[in-house]
Amino acid sequence: MKLLAPSILSADFYRLGEQIEAVIKGGADLLHFDVMDGHFVPNITFGPVVLESIKKHCNIPLDAHLMIENVDKYIPEFIKAGADMVSIHIENNYHIHRSIELIKSLGAKAGVVINPGTPLSLLEEVLHYVDFVLLMSVNPGFGGQKFIPRSLERLRRLKEMVNAINPKVLIEVDGGIKEENILEVARAGADILVVGSGIFAHQDVQAQTRKLKNLLISSEAL
Repeated sequence: MKLLAPSILSADFYRLGEQIEAVIKGGADLLHFDVMDGHFVPNITFGPVVLESIKKHCNIPLDAHLMIENVDKYIPEFIKAGADMVSIHIENNYHIHRSIELIKSLGAKAGVVINPGTPLSLLEEVLHYVDFVLLMSVNPGFGGQKFIPRSLERLRRLKEMVNAINPKVLIEVDGGIKEENILEVARAGADILVVGSGIFAHQDVQAQTRKLKNLLISSEAL
């Protein structure tokens, strides 16, 4: 089943609760949290307090993408706050296996993230241990960026790697996914599709979420 994960990075924070309710009513499967610290990526977003507040009123899984330094220090805080899925970057985690095992030991699904310019070959060993891989289709740091076309080829190659090494691993794709390309990304092998401005830039957030979810459902019927 293809899963839709709205990214609250693109939400109107003045109306955050209202917009989260809208995407849930629209059929969202997960909520995606882009956590940035201003060091690993050039932006600062939010921490575990925000996630904890949302968890109290949210009945779908919370997916925390940690674009931060010193992840082992913060992984327990995000899981305690309510993260059901936690993903960390392969580029800045020198003991990736230890961090993945930490996430799992605390009861969350563990994922590894790979940036557009990083060779997929670096994932070969870690695929034995993770629950999902997050393939970035933009350079991390800011919402609203354009989908990098080569990401489709990388996604197809990653799908082949996953099928050969650990078919249970889900593939998540984040960056520049909108109504016009969501079907293509889904058909190329994505299991979880993260959408930010492609949902929250629309006036009717609930209707747009429903539209994209229906597109994903149709992709599985083909």
